[in-house]
Amino acid sequence: MEQNENTLSVLKIAPGQYPQQVEIDNDLKALQQAVGGSIGASYPFEDPVAIVYNDDGKLMGLPLNRALWDEDGLMYDVIAGTFLVVGLGEEDFVSLSPELAQKYEEEFHQPEAFLPLGHRLMVIPVPDESVQNDAEKAVNKPPVEHDR
Repeated sequence: MEQNENTLSVLKIAPGQYPQQVEIDNDLKALQQAVGGSIGASYPFEDPVAIVYNDDGKLMGLPLNRALWDEDGLMYDVIAGTFLVVGLGEEDFVSLSPELAQKYEEEFHQPEAFLPLGHRLMVIPVPDESVQNDAEKAVNKPPVEHDR
C-alpha cells in the first residue's frame, strides 16, 4: 500500500466482522469518525500498538465487540463498538507494520458474541458461516423443506 505521513494503515474491527486493514487520515477527526465518537486509547499489549475505541461506547450501548484477556486467560474487559488497532510512535499513533497488522488480525480475527450469565459474560466465537455478508447468505442459503 502506498503510504504518506498524512494517513495511517490500521486495523478496523467492527462488531460481528473480521478485521479489515484500512487507510485513515492521521488526525483526531478521522479517528473519532472511525469509532463513532470520542476516542479513548488502551495499551494492553507489549507490542508498540494501541487500541483506539469509542470512549463512551459502553454507556451508549454500542454492541459488544471483542474481549480482552490477561496472561492467565481471564477476560478483564470487553470493547464495545468498532475499534482500531494502531501502531505507536514516540509521541503519536503511526501505521501498523505488516508484521503487527498480521499478528493483530489473527488475534482479533474471530468475531465474538456475548451471553450474559448473571454478573458474568460468556464469550462465544461466532461461526464463520454467521459472518458472511447478506448477499452471500442469500446465494448460499439451502432450500427450506416443509413437512405436510
